Amino acid sequence: MACLDRRDLGLLVLRVGTGAVLAAHGSQKLFGWFGGGGIEATTAGMEAMGFHPPRHSALAAGLGEVSSGVLLALGLATPAAGAAAAGAMSAAVAVHAPAGFFATGGGYEYPAFLGFTAAAIGLTGPGRYSLDHATYHVLNRPWTVALAFAGSAAGVVAVVGKRSRGLRKSAGEN
Repeated sequence: MACLDRRDLGLLVLRVGTGAVLAAHGSQKLFGWFGGGGIEATTAGMEAMGFHPPRHSALAAGLGEVSSGVLLALGLATPAAGAAAAGAMSAAVAVHAPAGFFATGGGYEYPAFLGFTAAAIGLTGPGRYSLDHATYHVLNRPWTVALAFAGSAAGVVAVVGKRSRGLRKSAGEN
């Protein structure tokens, strides 16, 4: 097997594995699958974590994880999928950051790892064994990489910033 074939096979395994984990997490949030609480529990959780409006936040988190996960697994619109997943995981990192790094203490280790992995796939590209390759990379151009990651970063700054302001305001009221 040539080096290029191994690289493309490695990207396929990484994309499918990462995409499946993201889609499963989003399915927990949206549908209650795989032991998740579904949209109602996710909405309550979003409210408790300081995201407003909580139902919209729950839908955005669940849909972001499911759609980016499926797109990563398929290797379709890979820059947008990687950027969207990284953005969703950035919000999760912000929630878990006060608990420190390691997941064993409730920290941000796991969402950070998923976010960095998704971002790396979005930047690297999907490889030959992908729908992007089959469609001649029409949704995987250099400008889509820049646009997707800039848009995701702007979204994260807006959402996490709004949450932080709300938490500071609530702490000042108590």
